[in-house]
Amino acid sequence: MSAPVGIDELLERVRAGYTRVDAQEAYTAASAGALLVDIRYQALRERDGLIPGALVVERNELEWRLDPTGSHRAAEATSHDLRVVVICNEGYASSLAAASLHALGLHRATDLTGGFQAWRAAGLPVVGGAAAQQTPSQP
Repeated sequence: MSAPVGIDELLERVRAGYTRVDAQEAYTAASAGALLVDIRYQALRERDGLIPGALVVERNELEWRLDPTGSHRAAEATSHDLRVVVICNEGYASSLAAASLHALGLHRATDLTGGFQAWRAAGLPVVGGAAAQQTPSQP
């Protein structure tokens, strides 16, 4: 049994196994056919909105939905060669999720540095969200 590690060291170890992407790289990858996978929980999606075209998969279902050989796979999970960019809120949980996808053989899986918040800060497309639904008060 190996010695226990803290979360910061674990993140460093798993991130060393693949190249992460920034928001613009994720956008470009999606335009070239990569699958963006949003693993944020529902309250965050409702509050902040969605990335158009991203597949929403709750984190606890990710491996079942993206395993191309699994009986519960999403229609988009077509191959172990699929380019997947996992997106969480700030880019931490997505790193662990990408490492898990690598363990399933999805060797092109990565995650978005800074998560959804970095995507939004870069001015990339977002739809919905509580802020978008608020209307100015009438005088």
